[in-house]
Amino acid sequence: MDAESFEKHGVELLRYVTSYLENIRDRPPFPDVKPGFLRELIPDTAPENAEPWEAVFSDIERVIMPGTSHFRSPKFFAYWSIGFSYASTLADILINAIGCLGFSWESCPMSVELEMVTMDWLAQMLHLPPFFLFSHPGQGGGIIEANASGAILTCLLAARTLTFRTQKQTQPDVTLGHVMDRLVAYCSDQAHSSVIRAGLVGGVRMRALETDDQGALRGATLKAAILEDLGKGLIPFYLCATLGSTPTCAFDNLKELGPLCEEYNIWMHVDAAYAGSAFICPEFRPLLNGVEYATSFNLNAHKWLKVTYECSPLWVKNTDYLQNNFLVETEYLKQTMGGDVMPDFRHWQISATSKPCRAIKMWFVLRLFGLTGLQNYIRHDVAMAHEFEALVRSDVRFEIAADVIMGLVCFRLKGPNTLTERLLKELREDHKVHILPAMMKDVYFLRLAICGPYFTSSDVSYTWDVIRQVAEKINDKQQQQNLS
Repeated sequence: MDAESFEKHGVELLRYVTSYLENIRDRPPFPDVKPGFLRELIPDTAPENAEPWEAVFSDIERVIMPGTSHFRSPKFFAYWSIGFSYASTLADILINAIGCLGFSWESCPMSVELEMVTMDWLAQMLHLPPFFLFSHPGQGGGIIEANASGAILTCLLAARTLTFRTQKQTQPDVTLGHVMDRLVAYCSDQAHSSVIRAGLVGGVRMRALETDDQGALRGATLKAAILEDLGKGLIPFYLCATLGSTPTCAFDNLKELGPLCEEYNIWMHVDAAYAGSAFICPEFRPLLNGVEYATSFNLNAHKWLKVTYECSPLWVKNTDYLQNNFLVETEYLKQTMGGDVMPDFRHWQISATSKPCRAIKMWFVLRLFGLTGLQNYIRHDVAMAHEFEALVRSDVRFEIAADVIMGLVCFRLKGPNTLTERLLKELREDHKVHILPAMMKDVYFLRLAICGPYFTSSDVSYTWDVIRQVAEKINDKQQQQNLS
């Protein structure tokens, strides 16, 4: 494909993508296919000779779409949607065309400096403590990670190294292995699975602590765990606090947890992957109070800020903590022109040099929507969630399983868990909406996650009608069984 063909077929593909997105509600949210379906649609081997574009383009509908989960569909509620806007999509085209690696100022000055600026812009929109900003005279700053899982692991590894070096100062003969055997990290029992995985990858204990009735980790619980582990000769070193948990959108109490982490010299990482974006709205910002105690803070801009995947800003109070953990110098990568003025991002991340210029799409979105536009987008989703909540509360057969704070509604049929399990089974067989379950305190419920660009009040009504009709069908079957 040459430049002329690229331009011609690019226009054709953009038209297809636009049509797909504008008509996405006409497609089933989850595919009705069986495992192995795709093998029957394509050859067993790659083509020996080049095929024409027309053949590939025609196979989008024949091969790709039949097995696609339409995450952006207003009928798809299973996971947090991946952020989208035409602005960010255009930025992706530019990013791929430039193809630079922004791991240092010397590799691409624009990439590093634009990342510094956009990270400060977003930090100011969130009203983060000034020590997280590049423009602040302290040691803070940020880097755009691929995802929150990587940010959690990055900070855990940095905390592990920092703790080892601290131990080494008072015990010169201590080994890393001996310290690692005693390390213990904490999270809530509602934390994302990636937090547990970080402990596994990092080779340290990860204790999931019990939350309160609202799904929040509290200070008293953390303090009891710290004292217990200190009594066993262990070294508490890392806490991953969650703001906006995946099961119920619960918020750990940073104002209680933070002072404890400060007292016991524990790295507090705040995982706000989903909910963090909402803190640009003044009405939600109080949920972030206590972040002043955080060593690091992360959110996924690719969830609720109209930025496409992958774009996960991570701020650190002292960037030396990252640099000291991943510092590996080689002659061919030494930064000679940036000096100490510009960050050397290759030392701030797990990957050595792989770092696309993700800042471009954040820059596009922040400029083309502005703070007000993004606030309106988030508020719209929250309003839709409360509309759905009201419908659930209006039906005596249902109940809300957790407070509706943002764009997540947790609901269930009243009675034993088996009723809601049956409701989910029937909904999956119905294929009209796609929802996932969760459980907290042995209570099984369904979670309806509203986080996409196409959801409207009419979709609220449609979704509720589907769920209500399935519930009526279950009730009718239950009555027939009782009569028989």
